[in-house]
Amino acid sequence: MTKKNPKYSQLNRLIRKRYDAIEDLILEYEASKKSYSARQIIDEVKGAKAGDTFFQLAEEHVANLRKAKKHNRAISDNSKINRFLEFVESKNLNFSEIDEALLNRFKYYLQAKGTISERSIMNILILIRLLYNRAIKMGIVDRKYYPFGTDKIRIKLPETLKIGLDEFEIRRIENLDLQEGTTIAHTRNVFLFSFYLAGIRMADVLKMKWSDIKQDRLYYKMGKNNKVVSIKLPERVISILEIYKKDQKKTGDFIFPELKNANAKDARDVYAKIKTATKKFNNNLSEIASLAEIDKKLTNHIARHSFGNIAGDKVPPQMLQKLYRHGHLTTTIGYQGNFIHKETDDALEKILNF
Repeated sequence: MTKKNPKYSQLNRLIRKRYDAIEDLILEYEASKKSYSARQIIDEVKGAKAGDTFFQLAEEHVANLRKAKKHNRAISDNSKINRFLEFVESKNLNFSEIDEALLNRFKYYLQAKGTISERSIMNILILIRLLYNRAIKMGIVDRKYYPFGTDKIRIKLPETLKIGLDEFEIRRIENLDLQEGTTIAHTRNVFLFSFYLAGIRMADVLKMKWSDIKQDRLYYKMGKNNKVVSIKLPERVISILEIYKKDQKKTGDFIFPELKNANAKDARDVYAKIKTATKKFNNNLSEIASLAEIDKKLTNHIARHSFGNIAGDKVPPQMLQKLYRHGHLTTTIGYQGNFIHKETDDALEKILNF
């Protein structure tokens, strides 16, 4: 390959790799004294069965998510796959071609674009790894080509800074003089509803129906992990529900208006309307933060961080695990560690008190 091609060095490396693989195979075949067809040799050199490319398996993965009505995951994973396709510029990519060098170049390519966070980059690599493991189990590619592991491509999610509101800031939001019925007052209601119930995720909040409430208890299934949850409604939540009670026509109605016109049988339509509502709420929460004189970034997800911040170490982790609906206690301990600072603060104070 000549230097006229902008990717000549990468292509030459790939050609050299293929050439070496062919030489190795010739030696193996000569030693075994068995006859092989040209097709078998090509498949062995590629390290994959004919027709089983990375993007074919990726498309099948996304299609299966859509069949399972996991549209938000399907959209997210499809976006990740398209970023990888944009980089490799070819759908005919065999798994054996996805090596350390390619993945490192892909990582640097994404970092250079400057439009995607380090965590998002790691999430794309996690998806590639998932599909690669699936391909190995299906016999599409030999494990010897696997590019991930301790001495290869390592995936480490960066720590994220979780900052929640404190009790005084929540009070300032509660005490804002907002006219009920306005968009901004509605945004406050939904945000506080989520906060009062241990930071229920916005998608779950908007999907809630009046039929999910029985004798002042809320029963619902989490969208993220399908866990069934039952929780007693605090008085502050009941007060918010009273505001929306007048619009209830039947038991199966959504509590909040965002999904009232959605086609409940069409998961894509529901997902699109939740996404639109979330964006609108986040814009309104910026205005609420300004009105409440809060200098922290205020978004829907901050309701969950705020609950964690105020909970601190007031209750045992086992109880918080139930409130957060975490599958594992270690997840709760790791999450809550973002908000427990008393011991380190006291230690620092003792050291500097001289």
